[in-house]
Amino acid sequence: MCNNISDDCKCISEILSIINILQQNAECGDSCLDTCDRGFLGCSVSSISCNTRPVMLYTCGSNGVPLNMPISKSPTETSTSTIFRVEKIDGCCATFRVLIPNTDTTETYPYEATNSFFTVNLNCVCILRCLQDTYVECV
Repeated sequence: MCNNISDDCKCISEILSIINILQQNAECGDSCLDTCDRGFLGCSVSSISCNTRPVMLYTCGSNGVPLNMPISKSPTETSTSTIFRVEKIDGCCATFRVLIPNTDTTETYPYEATNSFFTVNLNCVCILRCLQDTYVECV
């Protein structure tokens, strides 16, 4: 993908589009395998408490290390995260929100939303890893 110039990013783009639609609608659909393109959010089709399918991205040439991005817009921020929420798909471009681990031990949800966003060319993404569906406040 990255070594040849191509607009063919359909594999990852289509899966991210499905995830984005599910997150926007947060409705349940038909049951199927626990895959990235599963037609509903949550543990079962009756689950309505999930609004996010967190993902990790691996770029071509990353040697198995997931993409990591700053957790804030501050130019001095050094903390990063490898967990993201797809927010928008436009052809081979995708915009993601950076998620961070929830530090509140009384909460049952593992991630918090940040106000840090980035856009990536999906032609350079060769692996998409989906994590367990969850609820994220303020998204």
